[in-house]
Amino acid sequence: MFNRSTIIVIIVALAAGLGLWAVRDHYGKAPTTQWPETQAVRLFDPPRELPAFGLRQSDGTQLVPGELNGHWTLVFLGFTHCPDVCPTTLAQLSQAQKQWTSIPESVRPRVLFVSVDPERDSPDRIGEYAHAFHEDTLAATANIPALENFARSLSMVFVKVPPPEGVPADQYSVDHSASMAVLDPQGRMSGLIQPPFDPNAIAADMAALTRATAP
Repeated sequence: MFNRSTIIVIIVALAAGLGLWAVRDHYGKAPTTQWPETQAVRLFDPPRELPAFGLRQSDGTQLVPGELNGHWTLVFLGFTHCPDVCPTTLAQLSQAQKQWTSIPESVRPRVLFVSVDPERDSPDRIGEYAHAFHEDTLAATANIPALENFARSLSMVFVKVPPPEGVPADQYSVDHSASMAVLDPQGRMSGLIQPPFDPNAIAADMAALTRATAP
């Protein structure tokens, strides 16, 4: 018999697969021709407008769609108690970010880490966590309904997984999509990057896309 945690994990995996399938079905297989050829980024044609959202950044300010305009942005869902996927991914992204230092700050690609564990991850905590990997990483969170809506708009999912019997209730985990969403300078969902991640390929792709849209 499956226990509750196993069933939740299976549901998350199925939902993530269906979400990705839906994105592929909606956008087709061929990348848009107006962009340069990419290695890690799978581009969509056409890009998808995101519904309104409001996230709270680590500095306490609100992150709304318009604030992401002007930059290509990589969005990654995670949480600070994540034992492996999150720190590994943020470390890989920091390697890419270090390769963007020559790009003017006004158009430099951004990385946005969104915590899907607001119960334990305060804005201050996620800021300290994200900035430990790279000082330019944006960090934000919100309440669960807002996070669910935001994740759904990116064709991503997350779910709280209760701890094993006998383990303190606050030692739960959170299963979440491991892919990254790629937002264009208009804040639209324009692509995905799926694991395994290659920092050099990501850095090259985002730099090329930035050059293609820079004023």
